[in-house]
Amino acid sequence: MKDWRSYKLLIIILLVFFMGLFAREFYQQAEFFKAKGVVAEDGRLLYDENVQLAQRISQAFSLIAEKSAPAVVFIETERVVTRPQFMHPFDLFGEEFFRRFFAPPRYRERGAGSGFIVSKDGYIVTNNHVIEGAQKISVKLLDGRIFPGKVIGTDPFSDIAVIKVEAHNLPTIPLGNSDLIRIGEWVVAIGNPFGLTHTVTVGVISAKGRSGIGLTDIEDFIQTDAAINPGNSGGPLLNLRGEVIGMNTAIFTRSGGYMGIGFAIPINIVKTVVEQIKTKGKVERGWLGVVIQDLTPSLAEELKIKATQGVLIAEVIPDSPAAKAGLKEKDVILTLNGKPVKNSADLRSQILLMKPGTEVELEILRAGEKKRVKVVIEAPKKGMLTSKAEKERLEELLEEFGLVITDLTPDVAKRLGIPPNIKGVVIVQVLPDSPAHYEGLTPGMVIEEVNNKKIKNTLEFFEALKDSVEKRRLFLGIRTARGKFYRTLKLE
Repeated sequence: MKDWRSYKLLIIILLVFFMGLFAREFYQQAEFFKAKGVVAEDGRLLYDENVQLAQRISQAFSLIAEKSAPAVVFIETERVVTRPQFMHPFDLFGEEFFRRFFAPPRYRERGAGSGFIVSKDGYIVTNNHVIEGAQKISVKLLDGRIFPGKVIGTDPFSDIAVIKVEAHNLPTIPLGNSDLIRIGEWVVAIGNPFGLTHTVTVGVISAKGRSGIGLTDIEDFIQTDAAINPGNSGGPLLNLRGEVIGMNTAIFTRSGGYMGIGFAIPINIVKTVVEQIKTKGKVERGWLGVVIQDLTPSLAEELKIKATQGVLIAEVIPDSPAAKAGLKEKDVILTLNGKPVKNSADLRSQILLMKPGTEVELEILRAGEKKRVKVVIEAPKKGMLTSKAEKERLEELLEEFGLVITDLTPDVAKRLGIPPNIKGVVIVQVLPDSPAHYEGLTPGMVIEEVNNKKIKNTLEFFEALKDSVEKRRLFLGIRTARGKFYRTLKLE
């Protein structure tokens, strides 16, 4: 018992000791916060400069949302789509029977996105991919009003579109200057992700001048970590002054949703495109007339080029601005108007943003020697400039018809027994249960005529295919070793 009392006394002494240490530490912390102006003598919470700054930033976000949200719109689109339903050509009952009783099903395809009002009389900016192909556009404002939207013009190269509603005295958002943005700057995104209208998210500018991503033809994106999801496309990205510095366009994702990387088109590009659409109804694009590719270390080594960056010219189009200026294959473009060219996407974007008639100076590397060449940018010739979005649509249309094609080379023509004077494209695959399949087309056949136009290559093929977008019919002149015949492919 005596030993237990000794232990008990020792435990009490230790507890008193540690409680004293804790009380001393608590007192010192309290005195520290009092000295810093965070806690008053009576225990009330005060704010030092850092806390006040954080609160002001929070208030700034709230003010931006309150002032900007009325000018952000929710865009809903609708189009009627016919799902192809192929019938076997052996029709015992006649074509009219199947047209009346087995018509291809039609269904309504709906889409959604965002936009923002740039003028009080109803001009609205959004992404081209938000309204592309829409037969009906509805624009909903924060106050609940809904207006039908009319397409004024689109630019697939930059993925920018302008629509208009018939209304007056609408709220607008001021447009800023995207050239002045800095990495790390706070930004606010407003949009309609997954149909949740006027959602506000906050982040920073993660990077700028992003290109080579493969989203559009013109790539000079602002990268942000502000949460952007499907439905945010076309909405504004704002700075802390409440000015639009970008238009939210795309996300990098493996899940289909937000993963911390979003991309916005700089507002200075948007302003240029919108002004041309409003005044001319279209956008004038510049054309250099070269086929280019990135200069990789292995290419530089093979070509004995001492350069770490630049763009390699793989082909010069005859009678193009590049040809007139004397540019040649295997030239390496190092700078454009004194600024280094990062990659082929960067060069393409800069040229596309130039107006025809603009003179530029290129620094090139030819056979190890640097040269300066002046080139006058021209408007593209018909068929020489097709946007990435338009190419994808035409490739999808060709797939619906059931064809995969490639250029006809002299070697392939010889193997197929095609006369050397015949130009065109060769069918490399016919998809099963497609119009091409039912019309008896097979790999190895050569297409030399499309929609009553003679063609020489895939470039001219797709240019002629544009006539089939609305008609949903494709008229082909086909050549084999036995001779020529015609076929019409139809999409119901």
